[in-house]
Amino acid sequence: MSNLILIVEDEIKLASLLADYFSLTEYSPHMIHHGDDVIPWVKENNPSAILLDIMLPGKNGIDLCKEIRQFSNVPILMVTAKVEEIDRLLGLELGADDYICKPFSPREVVARVKAVLRRTQTIETVSDNLQLDENRLVVSFHQQECSLTSVEFQLLKRLAEQPERIFSRDQLMDNMYSDHRIVNNRTIDSHIKKLRKKLIEISDGKDWIQSVYGAGYRLVL
Repeated sequence: MSNLILIVEDEIKLASLLADYFSLTEYSPHMIHHGDDVIPWVKENNPSAILLDIMLPGKNGIDLCKEIRQFSNVPILMVTAKVEEIDRLLGLELGADDYICKPFSPREVVARVKAVLRRTQTIETVSDNLQLDENRLVVSFHQQECSLTSVEFQLLKRLAEQPERIFSRDQLMDNMYSDHRIVNNRTIDSHIKKLRKKLIEISDGKDWIQSVYGAGYRLVL
């Protein structure tokens, strides 16, 4: 699994210093210096954690944290020179996992990131090195990984709860959308088709999902 750490900091020297420290660990740092560049990069790269400065050119860290939480549970550590309690509470209420005040020791930042990752790690091994990473909406097989949509991930997670069991389309529908919208069988079939293709691509042609005529789908180990 990737150990990509995104450092969002407009002070280039400080960002480079943090990147140097992360480079000495098992993590791979990437720096972004402008708030407007963050969301597209996060959606494309699925980092393991984000160090997010509050004061940025373009979108600020508070708005970015709120926006990221609309599509990802990636651990976010807010970084700021503001120490007022109201700022601390606001950052955490928006979905931040930790809060780091400047000035700080780079070693402390690395340690805090490691602690948050240990606390929030939600990687599930299904079988034969098939792993689901709910924080990043990623599935991997023997180090090969691909990103899933939220719906695809929930479908796969449901199937993986009881491998070999046949789940009807109605049972799978219950897990698809948090707002319990009405969907039809063709919607389920479309998502399963896309999910199956992604799994085949990362596992040398192995077809993990079996369609059972008139009954539904099951995960085949």
